[in-house]
Amino acid sequence: MQTGKMSRCAVWVAMFGICMAGGAAYAADNATAKEAEAMVKKGIAFIKASGKDKGYAEITSKKSQFIDRDLYLVVYRLDGMVMAHGANEKMVGHNLIDLKDVDGKEFVRERVQLGKSKASFWQDYKFTNPVSRKIEPKTMYCERLDDTVVCGGIYKKV
Repeated sequence: MQTGKMSRCAVWVAMFGICMAGGAAYAADNATAKEAEAMVKKGIAFIKASGKDKGYAEITSKKSQFIDRDLYLVVYRLDGMVMAHGANEKMVGHNLIDLKDVDGKEFVRERVQLGKSKASFWQDYKFTNPVSRKIEPKTMYCERLDDTVVCGGIYKKV
């Protein structure tokens, strides 16, 4: 009888370990805050070196060097116009100043207001994760570049 209980206990412990390892692997597949900051800085350097047209095209390209797992860059002009978007090229050329997340937060308006007053900042909102295809909490790191903000965000696991 004891042997049976021990076997079941060992199975549960093993299953728990597998689940935890799987969760850690999933978390490891998500970008980190440091990676988001580094990606934004790399994007800004690329735009400065290559010019806006080439920089924005590269950021928006499906094979962009500025897409890594769930991390991608976006560039907004300070009036809310999307200049580049690494996850959805259809947003480019649209003014999204009034766009709201699922909680009603006007995150683009907030982003451009922060961009007018700060050289760099973090911003929280909810957005569709391109990997999971689910709406998830996101934190976006942004730096001002001339009349734009260049941003890269990470999805927070709850």
